[in-house]
Amino acid sequence: MGALSETWFADGYIDFELKKYTLLSYLQEIHRHFNQNKLYPQLADIIFHYNNLVAFRENKQFLQQHFPKRLTAVNMEKLQLLYEQLVADDELMEELESIIAYALQQMNSTIKDGTEIYEFVEDKLNISPVGLVPLDTAEGYFLLCDGRYSDTLVYTYRLTIFERHDEKFRGIHTEYLEAYTKSLANTCEGIKTQLIRKHTGLFNPAVYRVETSLVLPVDETLLPIAKRSLVKYIALNAA
Repeated sequence: MGALSETWFADGYIDFELKKYTLLSYLQEIHRHFNQNKLYPQLADIIFHYNNLVAFRENKQFLQQHFPKRLTAVNMEKLQLLYEQLVADDELMEELESIIAYALQQMNSTIKDGTEIYEFVEDKLNISPVGLVPLDTAEGYFLLCDGRYSDTLVYTYRLTIFERHDEKFRGIHTEYLEAYTKSLANTCEGIKTQLIRKHTGLFNPAVYRVETSLVLPVDETLLPIAKRSLVKYIALNAA
């Protein structure tokens, strides 16, 4: 079973048993990844679907403002028309409400499982600056080291700030640069010196080390959590 469509609960024939089968197949696939300690993009995807169901149930513009890149205008219009039709059909609306209630309960349980893994990993991350921290920490490097203690992965980062619903949100854009094999020369301080010499675009960059004793899939788990943790760390320690 592949990923759910944005409008899976309203696509085709609205039948509780049919939608239950569709949902459980999807959740089984999510759990397969969680059991391998692979969180992303699965955790973000199921959270999206959970919020989508809540928004539909509460008849709020179906995430138009929350997730503008995921829900297309066509799907938005489809959901709005469907809602209007269902209001006039008590039996069909009741069936859909049963589907949504069941789905929310099942998704919530799965999200909790994923969140537990996330929080466990987050708790095992240690973040610290390498050398002196410049006044401008919006751009720089971070050095990712896991429990294999063999390589240090180097990423560039750039913080972004965007506004939504009268709130400011911090995001981060990263790009993999290179890997350094652990050695006497390739300490974090040594890597910082080499980066400054090789990449002259950043004269006095902010450099952070993100370390953990855990060994986890990098792209699916360690990197996404490291990025989010680094954003929080920089925000808390901003001058």
